[in-house]
Amino acid sequence: MTEVADKKWYVVRAVSGQESKIKDYILSEIDRLGYSKMVEDILVPTQKIVQIRNGKKVSKEKTYFPGYIMIKADLSGEVPHIIKSVTNVIGFLGETKGGEPVPLRSAEVNRMLGKVDELTLASEQINIPYISGENVKVIDGPFNGFTGTIEKVNEDKRKLEVMVKIFGRKTPLELSYMQVEKI
Repeated sequence: MTEVADKKWYVVRAVSGQESKIKDYILSEIDRLGYSKMVEDILVPTQKIVQIRNGKKVSKEKTYFPGYIMIKADLSGEVPHIIKSVTNVIGFLGETKGGEPVPLRSAEVNRMLGKVDELTLASEQINIPYISGENVKVIDGPFNGFTGTIEKVNEDKRKLEVMVKIFGRKTPLELSYMQVEKI
């Protein structure tokens, strides 16, 4: 195999909702056919969405650009045909019928990758909705229904120390953010 030319970013159009599966399938096909040197990276930009369902925190990945997969590759020889032949791949973005796939301009790549980085950072930073001295109601766990005052907020562990009156005595409880709600 010849030495690989410099790789460029391309956008592959795919069936929406199947992006991760298609990404894995493209990787395994390219690997199986021995072209893994030609493909440097495949990205499906996603963002983490945290929802509360039945009192439980559910983290879900949401595709940021539904129907699109970013591929950094040297699209010479058989590589474009391998990628296009993968089930649920519609084709490359920007290609004309029978023409070559058009790479993204570096400004577009930087903007998209910047967005990807932003999303990974943003998913880690969920703001702390509670402060010391605030009154809260316990909504989950053995002390469900009790009210108390926040003594300490531990941002790293995402825990609260709440002082709750149980049988007339103040008792400290360590609770997660999801176990309490503001009064």
